[in-house]
Amino acid sequence: MKFLSIVATVIVSSVFTTEGFVPQHQALHRASKTRVYADVAVEAEVAAGVGAEAISALTKSVKTVFSLEDINKILPHRYPFLLVDKVVEYEKGKKAVGIKSVTLNEPHFTGHFPDRPIMPGVLQVEALAQLAGIVCLQMDGATPGAVFFFAGVDGVKWKKPVVPGDTLVMEVEILKWNAKFGLAKATGRAYVDGQLAVEVKEMTFALAK
Repeated sequence: MKFLSIVATVIVSSVFTTEGFVPQHQALHRASKTRVYADVAVEAEVAAGVGAEAISALTKSVKTVFSLEDINKILPHRYPFLLVDKVVEYEKGKKAVGIKSVTLNEPHFTGHFPDRPIMPGVLQVEALAQLAGIVCLQMDGATPGAVFFFAGVDGVKWKKPVVPGDTLVMEVEILKWNAKFGLAKATGRAYVDGQLAVEVKEMTFALAK
């Protein structure tokens, strides 16, 4: 029994490797050195930068469904009030994901604010409304290019400032569509770098008669 106890103690205090049983303190030391080498490699990569090609490749799986030219055939808005650059996901009559690239060239930044340009919150909501319009204006009872008005907005929350250089990734879902009266309800939210920037519980639109 004493012999078995000694053997058990040796095994517990050792770690099996490709070299056989190695004392536990040596194994831990080796693992620690491996982690240090790995951390140094990661830090070196970050310090060196990943480069333009690798950063650009991050969005290679994102496909354009509607280009800016396509959007111009659907929405009546034009510069400087067209706030959707492209649509990357679309489910007919239901929902869409769109992109708005925010740039300092947009005229509202001249006064909002001169020393700290921030995209006005109302324009963030307008951008969501236009994305919803891209869905609604292709539904039965609507005509692409038709004018539609805001009829109501509820439950708006802004979570973070949207500034020049940001890419606003928006998603909307149509909650209700009344083709007879040209009325629609939708919900929407938008993100910057994976963080929620704005959300709207409900938007109501009415087609111009």
